[in-house]
Amino acid sequence: MAQSGGRAPDVIVVGVDGSQHAGEALRAAIRQAELTDSLVHAVLAWEWPSIFSVPEPVPGQEGLTFEEQAQLRLDAAVEAVAGPGPHPRIRKRALQGSPTQVLLDAARDAVLLVVGSRGYGGFKGIMLGSVSHHLAQYAPCSVLIVRADETR
Repeated sequence: MAQSGGRAPDVIVVGVDGSQHAGEALRAAIRQAELTDSLVHAVLAWEWPSIFSVPEPVPGQEGLTFEEQAQLRLDAAVEAVAGPGPHPRIRKRALQGSPTQVLLDAARDAVLLVVGSRGYGGFKGIMLGSVSHHLAQYAPCSVLIVRADETR
């Protein structure tokens, strides 16, 4: 990834949550990075569960912190799209906070922010989720919203 004039490569931030839409967004971000000689920053946001919504432990992840579980989910999502590592063009970060704010902060110095049209939340027929809708309005860079083929 040699850049002319010694400047750092451009960064494409992609929101990853393990959903089919996020997988398609990651696929699109990787392809764009290949075309533009950029880096992909795959970001997964995680939040502390409320007292009323503590999730059941995932088999094999008992005893792991929420951050460690998020990192494993991010690693699995990247591997599902990009194949087994190493991935020199991809950086992975699991960050605590709301998905909208985490992605807005991550995109501060990016040339492109890529997200799926919706993640795990929301309703099946909805065309645009609340996170992607907010990012389209407030992101500091261009935003690409990717829809997944529901028939796959």
